[in-house]
Amino acid sequence: MKRVGYLVGPMITVTLSQYFLQIISMVMVGHLGKLALSSTAIAISLCAVSGFSLIFAMSCALETQCGQAYGAHQYRKFGVQMYTAIVSLTLACLPLSPLWVYLGKILIFLGQDPLISQEAGKFALCMTPALFDYATLQALVRYFLMQSLTPNEKTCISHLFNSLVISSSITLCFHVAFCWLLVFKFGFGNLGAAFFIGTSYWLNVILLVLYMKFSIECKKTWVPISTELFHGIGEFFRCAIPSAGMICLEWWSFELLFLLSGLLPNPELETSVLSICLSVTTTIYTIPEAIGSAASTRVSNALGGGSPQLAQVSVSAAMTLAASAAILVSSIIFACRQVVGYAFSNELDVVDYFTEMVPLLSISVILDTLHDTLSGIARGCGWQHRGAYVNLDAYYVVGIPIAAILGFCLQLRGKGLWIGILTGAFCQTVMVSLITSCTNWEKQVCLHFQVHALHLAQS
Repeated sequence: MKRVGYLVGPMITVTLSQYFLQIISMVMVGHLGKLALSSTAIAISLCAVSGFSLIFAMSCALETQCGQAYGAHQYRKFGVQMYTAIVSLTLACLPLSPLWVYLGKILIFLGQDPLISQEAGKFALCMTPALFDYATLQALVRYFLMQSLTPNEKTCISHLFNSLVISSSITLCFHVAFCWLLVFKFGFGNLGAAFFIGTSYWLNVILLVLYMKFSIECKKTWVPISTELFHGIGEFFRCAIPSAGMICLEWWSFELLFLLSGLLPNPELETSVLSICLSVTTTIYTIPEAIGSAASTRVSNALGGGSPQLAQVSVSAAMTLAASAAILVSSIIFACRQVVGYAFSNELDVVDYFTEMVPLLSISVILDTLHDTLSGIARGCGWQHRGAYVNLDAYYVVGIPIAAILGFCLQLRGKGLWIGILTGAFCQTVMVSLITSCTNWEKQVCLHFQVHALHLAQS
């Protein structure tokens, strides 16, 4: 558990630092007026759904490929896979970027307010380069994460993870200062905030590349760029597409829940409360995401190194840590239920409604922590395709239909919608738990070596 725990804290810091780049930009823009805030919020939300979520999910394929390669001491392959991921993710950005470029026209076509749509379109257009920067950054983050801690290498975690934490923290401080200058002092407004999100991502990339180039820890996995990287693009996408399906199907279900809330009676109240719930869960999500990434690292390294016992121990340690974190965080949220709402709104009806939702939110935190950790284990084993099928069934066959029935037919409103999505999360957790508990880890190691031997024969 100690090894898994070493990975969690720094990973939370890194994830929060990257997440706050967009949140801080929106907070600053909020002081420019209602139009700037509403258009920026819509643009950031839609860009997250149509771009950032897909790139993040596809980059998680490296948790399988690089993690197992590093565990098997295939350091050259590890480095080449990182280059392949950068090229592949950049290629994936090409069909996504036109959605951002024409977002304003798309919103107007869908009947949204023309003025808000135009401003949201301008923001998304200025933020389009950030998508490509984000793709490179996520590949580099996985590169550092997957070699952060392996057996008999206890010292690497301090240097490699410190580099991630320091670069992310420097970038965040840089973003706060210069974004404020662009928005308020130089008069660029919300467009300055949009442009600087990409600049900050690129600064983070530069800092990590410099560390890779000159550090001793990355010396064995740093390889020259060659045409060899193009040979693995097909293999990367075969793993990345199921990975995107597994993560995005869950992510998009919550966005769909938010859209459904706008169809309820008193939509202003319902959407306000559900947006607060989503903001709280998104912020807390960094904890299970960090535990899941740590579990993925340990499991993939163990399978690549041919150690089924270590893989099994890592799974047990990760789940114990996840259960402890889930109980602690959900208890804190429940204990603070009377005051959390005031951090988002001064409207008494909004705060009271949110307070009623907190018990459901606490249950949601427990389920999110457990199934996100299990999803990390699945990524470490290369089970992305199974995870995609599980999430499709859990959320879109069970969760969303139940949410619609409870919210609209039984008139439970926002509570009904959230109970429905909780039902989907429960089904997901149960199904992935069954898959994990029934796993033969010796067989998993044998399958890994069979796949590796096949790749060697093909190359």
